Amino acid sequence: MKLVADLHFHSKYSRAVSPQMELPNLAEWGRKKGINLLTTTDFTHPLWFRELKTKLKEIRPGIYQFTNNISPLFIFTTEISLMFNHHRIHLLIFAPNLETVEKINQVLEKQGFNLISDGRPIFGISAIELIKIIKDISPKIFFLPAHIWSPWFSLFGSRSGFDSIKDCFGNYSSEITAIETGISSDPLMNWQIKELGTRVITSSSDAHSLKNLGREATVFELPEKFVYNDIITALKTPYKPKFSGPHVSSTIEFYPEEGKYHYTGHRKCNICHSPKDSEKLGTTCPVCGKPLTVGVMHRVKKLSRQKKIIPKIKFINGLRTFYHPQNIHHPYLTLVPLREVIAEAEGVKSQTQKVKEKYEAAVNNLGGEINILTKTPLQKIAKILGEKIADGIDKNRRGDISIEPGYDGVYGKVKIWGKEDGEKEKKQQMGLF
Repeated sequence: MKLVADLHFHSKYSRAVSPQMELPNLAEWGRKKGINLLTTTDFTHPLWFRELKTKLKEIRPGIYQFTNNISPLFIFTTEISLMFNHHRIHLLIFAPNLETVEKINQVLEKQGFNLISDGRPIFGISAIELIKIIKDISPKIFFLPAHIWSPWFSLFGSRSGFDSIKDCFGNYSSEITAIETGISSDPLMNWQIKELGTRVITSSSDAHSLKNLGREATVFELPEKFVYNDIITALKTPYKPKFSGPHVSSTIEFYPEEGKYHYTGHRKCNICHSPKDSEKLGTTCPVCGKPLTVGVMHRVKKLSRQKKIIPKIKFINGLRTFYHPQNIHHPYLTLVPLREVIAEAEGVKSQTQKVKEKYEAAVNNLGGEINILTKTPLQKIAKILGEKIADGIDKNRRGDISIEPGYDGVYGKVKIWGKEDGEKEKKQQMGLF
């Protein structure tokens, strides 16, 4: 069966995270989003771990349920921030059960690490050292590099100090069988990197608020009564079309241009450069003379293979889908979140009450957000939300939008209805008279 999962975000115990990121709310918003499997997240934090122990029930090996909710289900993952010798990386840790999580926390505390300071704690050691410390607790512990292109804390980011998996993980490189794209990159950009040839590409939201859950997600093909081991098997299994065992079958992506580190730039001086601009102008701010924050596109181009991979694009029931030309990686979709579509259709900001009411009407009458964005018939959407929003979702599915790329911490700006749409709408209105 196909199962939608978001396996990286944060609890209220992490810095700069909404206090609403609690288990009851996560379960409810998982339903709204149409997500079947969530992470417990931040399991190293003592107060959060206490809540996880009292509020989650194991229903199958490694699979947990919040109180009596049938869906979404939960597994244990957490994110660790590693800062050492001018290197920076964020690493996701998957654990098979509550007992293993407790052992991991005990071992880390004995090493002298401060776990209560942050839900995503900072350790002054390398990825190799961290893996050495906790690897032997259980052979079922799994490690996955997070948002691998983020400039500041990632495997390939411009400020990380690494240019390869081997640089970062040394003799443990073979155990890194999967990576996470991050908001500012998509699978196509990762296909360009030779070292990622057969590694599994995953996507998760890295959400700090409930509304951002599921903005990126991974779709697994798993047995109906799947267990934790099935998920790990999928994360170790290179993609093969029509493969019947556990595997990642596709991902749902944020538009990478919408990510806040897609292009190179300097926010304070309003400077934004494409990779071609960077080649001509360099990576020094022309206004203040300080270094620009090197964007994801710039880094991908620097580390990519010589021959560029061009995707195959298919429209299946009006939904644009990207395929690897040799089928060695799973297909993927790129979508604008529903709240953004509603906001632009209504001409208001996404956090307004009007958008909230429309969004609630959508998920309560049409099912989860992911289903609305990808499958729900447009006629049904129009009946509940109106013709303009239905048209926006149709354009979203077809990729008929424009985006001003993000840079240096500034999110990209999406336009679903451009100038041509405005002229068309104006003519239609004139025709009424």
